[in-house]
Amino acid sequence: MDEPGRFILYSRAGCHLCEQMQDAIALLPAAAGHPLEVRDVDAEPVTRARYGHKIPVLLYEGVLVCHGRLDADEVHKALARGR
Repeated sequence: MDEPGRFILYSRAGCHLCEQMQDAIALLPAAAGHPLEVRDVDAEPVTRARYGHKIPVLLYEGVLVCHGRLDADEVHKALARGR
């Protein structure tokens, strides 16, 4: 199980959308204080199959928040559920 309060970003080397999402979450005040772990989507067959065509994929406490582009409203909803 993923650590409580942690964001996981499934990414791939050279993915500009992944880089944009990582930058955007870092600038989102509501996400401050919540660790962000970037994981290679291709490192495990399960994550490649589940998220490989959807990257970037952002999870919070193991639950999908958004994919493709950062959705700040969904981040706020996820943080509210996690409290």
